[in-house]
Amino acid sequence: QVQLVEEGGGSVQAGGSLRLSCAASGSIFSPNAMGWYRQAPGKQRELVAVITNYGRTNYLESVKGRFTISRDNAKNMVYLQMNSLKPEDTAVYYCNIGRLLWAPGEYWGQGIQVTVSS
Repeated sequence: QVQLVEEGGGSVQAGGSLRLSCAASGSIFSPNAMGWYRQAPGKQRELVAVITNYGRTNYLESVKGRFTISRDNAKNMVYLQMNSLKPEDTAVYYCNIGRLLWAPGEYWGQGIQVTVSS
């Protein structure tokens, strides 16, 4: 079992910035891909950004150039720096750990709300 605990999030005006962090603990497998997915009301959950423990990344097209994912392998942490936020970024953001850059694994965090007002 792997546990994921998210921190950060909150409310910000359009153009602002937020930083999410996620700590993994338990039986962490390697190699792995840690990242962020989001789900807005009435929409399907979508991949936002994922990074492998070798540093390969995958981003949702609409966040490229605005969001940056990074990780600290020694601490089993993953971060998402979100700049130039837009109202359409409003969603619940979930941390995830799996084996693939393009699909989620079975372990999820509890989710954290990000709200961007215009």
